[in-house]
Amino acid sequence: MTTASTQQPLPSVVFSSLDVAAPDRFARWRELLGSTHAPMDLHSDHAADFRARQRVIGLGDVAVWPAAFPPVMFRRTAKLIRQSDPENYHLSLMLRGGGAVTWHGRELRTRPGVYHSNDSSRPVEIRTGAQPRRIVMIGVEVPKAVLPLPRQLADRAIGLPMPDGHGVGALLAQFLTQFVRSLTDYRLSDAPRLGAVVTDLVATVFAHTLDRENALPPHTHRYTTVLRIKAFIQQNLADPRLTPTTVAAAHNISTGYLHRIFRDEGVTVAALIRRTRLERARAELADPIRAGEHIHTIAARWGLTAAEFSRSFRAAYGMTPSDHRHLHLHLRRPCRATDHPHRPAR
Repeated sequence: MTTASTQQPLPSVVFSSLDVAAPDRFARWRELLGSTHAPMDLHSDHAADFRARQRVIGLGDVAVWPAAFPPVMFRRTAKLIRQSDPENYHLSLMLRGGGAVTWHGRELRTRPGVYHSNDSSRPVEIRTGAQPRRIVMIGVEVPKAVLPLPRQLADRAIGLPMPDGHGVGALLAQFLTQFVRSLTDYRLSDAPRLGAVVTDLVATVFAHTLDRENALPPHTHRYTTVLRIKAFIQQNLADPRLTPTTVAAAHNISTGYLHRIFRDEGVTVAALIRRTRLERARAELADPIRAGEHIHTIAARWGLTAAEFSRSFRAAYGMTPSDHRHLHLHLRRPCRATDHPHRPAR
């Protein structure tokens, strides 16, 4: 039986400048940011009427915080570090805007396409866009103590270019953007699992940046390999040659190892390919825009032969593809007086 606590939403703190009087907005946001990341000196030309929004979502030890704000200068000094250091690694997925980060005499540019990384234990100065355009980003805070990567390696990754458009960087970006879009789908009981996903992905991004993925613990390596394989399957569903053998070859692993790492997923690779293809085709059959397309054309688009599609569809959904299409297109169409009450109109 599900308990009441598991039905609670994920814990979050929401800040919107519209809820605060204009003179107090910047100070209130600075206070929130201090608890989200670490205490900082902040300066902004827009402080008199600071228009920002931010949501801090707790996932156990990990925090994810989508935010949008005007250009700001952040400064974390040695004095502030001595006063308070949560010992976190920070990663920002930059969605819009950019700026520059300075530490130890080095300057690095921040922009969409490359993660911005930081370390709460290091003095740093961050200047976001000189233009009045707002910064839009998703920040991640992971305690150093829980990141499954040796500390000395993780420290070396900070400040290095970490692309967010391909490889494991893209997996993390996809996860974060989808997670933020679908917050209402998750409950308090999901927080530990989601926090573990973020932690494993951040560790893998760091390790990949250093070309040291062999330093990851086996469970992290296995989990991120599974995520990569699932993303690969999604991207190649239309290829009729997509099979467990080709999936294994594309990831330089044996088919035996592929089957072993999927043992805990509750589905075989072949079944995952078939199920995902059927789901895509099923959605298109119910789409009125595709009402004129032949069923075998839809099946072929998702790598399925007509005979295989009909047999698998009936086994999965208890009806033929044709019956599914008629049912859903009839339900979408306004009823007419001449329509038969029990049969789709022709």
